[in-house]
Amino acid sequence: KCAGSGRRLSRLCLSFLSSLLSLSVVAMTKLAQWLWGLAILGSTWAALTMGALGLELPSSCQEVLWPLPAYLLVSAGCYALGTVGYRVATFHDCEDAARELQNQIQEARADLARKGLRF
Repeated sequence: KCAGSGRRLSRLCLSFLSSLLSLSVVAMTKLAQWLWGLAILGSTWAALTMGALGLELPSSCQEVLWPLPAYLLVSAGCYALGTVGYRVATFHDCEDAARELQNQIQEARADLARKGLRF
């Protein structure tokens, strides 16, 4: 019984994805893409948990399905923190640009000191 419902769900997902690919001609902002993705995932989750598709999922699947949004949110947060941490750890200093900026600051201070401004 589960194998048949899985095939039906797969066909449904494939037809849905093919219809989404036909919409890819329209230029969307990144925010719109994220909102569409969240809407698709949320509606799929709601349909599966509320039984709107007529699928009778085993109780073990339902036990995993209910807290799935919380797991995904925590996973996304961990990924974001890891990405920020990695970017901070591998941040490259621009020593030449820093020296050039310090020289410009010294020149500006000297110019202002010549004009009578004290620091």
